[in-house]
Amino acid sequence: MKDKKKIGVSFTKTNFTNYVNWFNSHDLSDDLEIVELSFIENNIDEIYQCDGFVLTGGVDVHPSYYGGPEIYTNCPAEFQKDRDQFEEKIYRYALQNQVPLLAICRGLQLVNVLEGGKLIQDLGTVENNKHKKESADKIHEIEIMHGSLMHHVTATTSGMVNSAHHQCIDPNHLGENLMVSAKDSHGTVIEAIEFKDKTNKAFMLCVQYHPERMEKKEQNPLSQKIKENFLTAVRNN
Repeated sequence: MKDKKKIGVSFTKTNFTNYVNWFNSHDLSDDLEIVELSFIENNIDEIYQCDGFVLTGGVDVHPSYYGGPEIYTNCPAEFQKDRDQFEEKIYRYALQNQVPLLAICRGLQLVNVLEGGKLIQDLGTVENNKHKKESADKIHEIEIMHGSLMHHVTATTSGMVNSAHHQCIDPNHLGENLMVSAKDSHGTVIEAIEFKDKTNKAFMLCVQYHPERMEKKEQNPLSQKIKENFLTAVRNN
């Protein structure tokens, strides 16, 4: 029997099962399986066996990655530098070996800083009212750039998404060879990025929102179509 292709999902202490359960038995069929890549277990060897990666949400990336102060509004009580370092290995491996990658929330921010970009450390009261989770995710509209991979994948130029973040990419410091493929409807927050020059690059899409836990996600192309296209890229890799 042919070995199954492996999708490595980075472990997070917050809502990890949401990411794993997003890929149901129909999605995985008999040819794909999920592998937990854990900074706690430090199972680095399993990274090199994966055919696709999902970088998940969670605690803020340590500010040393982009030259920011460690104390700021809504900063975490404790960072997870070991997670940052572990997930950097995932990203570098994906890049060097042209492995498809999907990055979500913190994952998008990590990709940006690993490519030399910076983050806005806290959105401030007004934008946090639109984006920062309280008892539930915030819901808002995004606009997708025409001609982007995000546009090609979702076949739409706008839609409703959820969010649960207080940081975002600094639009004045986008990482090397990255392009903005979606913004919120006010044009303030970068909602998706991808490679600008896709030559010799695998599928990579990074989103600021949470497609794995949207309401009615199966009917929303900003969740379902992204998942489907990612899985196709893994199968074809």
